Amino acid sequence: MITVANRIYVNPEYHDAFEARFRERAGLVDGMPGFIANHVLRPTRDGDPFVVLTFWASREAFEAWTTSDAFRQGHARSGTLPKDAFSGPNVLELHEVVAR
Repeated sequence: MITVANRIYVNPEYHDAFEARFRERAGLVDGMPGFIANHVLRPTRDGDPFVVLTFWASREAFEAWTTSDAFRQGHARSGTLPKDAFSGPNVLELHEVVAR
């Protein structure tokens, strides 16, 4: 199993809109083979990023998602926030789960 952590830096005045975007998401990832779960983590300190954390059965399953039509459709909606909503580039991290 792997986790994918997408650290997204959002300006404070856009926090509510960013969270709403995930509450209203298309949910296309939910039916992908190998997808386990999706969590959106809100920062508790100023300046820290949101973390969109997904769990996958394998790296191959995650990579299949990123090259799928469902991925393109789901992320086409991401243009709903203006560029100034983000205070920096996002950082994508992949980790293998070694203990639970």
